[in-house]
Amino acid sequence: MNLFINWNPDIVAVDLGFITIRWYSLCWAIGLVAVYLLMHKLYRQQKIGEEKFDPMFMYCFLGILIGARLGHCLFYEPGYYLSHPLEMLLPIRNVPGRGWTFTGYEGLASHGGTLGLMIALWLYAKHVKLRFIHVLDNVAIVTPICACAIRLGNLMNSEIIGKTTDVPWAFIFEKVDMLPRHPGQLYEAICYAIFFVIHWVIYRKKPQLVGTGFFFGLCLFLIFTSRIFIEYTKENQEAFEDGMLFNMGQLLSVPFVVLGLYWMIKSLSSTEKTNRSSKD
Repeated sequence: MNLFINWNPDIVAVDLGFITIRWYSLCWAIGLVAVYLLMHKLYRQQKIGEEKFDPMFMYCFLGILIGARLGHCLFYEPGYYLSHPLEMLLPIRNVPGRGWTFTGYEGLASHGGTLGLMIALWLYAKHVKLRFIHVLDNVAIVTPICACAIRLGNLMNSEIIGKTTDVPWAFIFEKVDMLPRHPGQLYEAICYAIFFVIHWVIYRKKPQLVGTGFFFGLCLFLIFTSRIFIEYTKENQEAFEDGMLFNMGQLLSVPFVVLGLYWMIKSLSSTEKTNRSSKD
């Protein structure tokens, strides 16, 4: 018996007349607020001063937004955006017959967002004089909860849809077609929620691992390994990916998986050496 879910939500969450808030934007905001509150909790637990915490939100917000936007434009639609550079960073588009139109940011890439975040955190760490790897570990502990919220936003937008399937939990994205498809966005959101719990549990048991690169490595490894496998259930985002053995999302995930493994191994190796030295 098939239990297909007909999916056709309004993309607008709140309509106040003079302004509309889309579900996608709201999910982004919820994810960022959750990260902000959890990071604040980590800083207090680690006795890092408020004056060092306050600038972080703006660095992260701008890093993720600019990185994710440029990532989509340059990785997925370089032909269009390199000839329309103004539309890369501004939420507008020159629509034939309508002129310049506010569209919101139609296209954000998680790989670009990750790179943008890392650059922003490096600048932040230099500004407040904290160890970069310590900052990365703290951010990695809470990042999956934001990634979960963003993928739920994709689900509300009926975008990044899955391949056709007959699994009983398939979604029929009515804005796209009437075919049952894998809810790839939901798969990712569930994975990221689980990864957040894993990070938080390990942190509560082993807080001394913060600053070794372990959480940074674990975050990259879990998120991008899951991304490689879940991509097999999703439709390609751009036509040029159809002839590729691995799509763009999978190819871009590999370096992050390798980097994650490197930091996990490096962290555990250095921790083991420290433990041996303390026993001698």
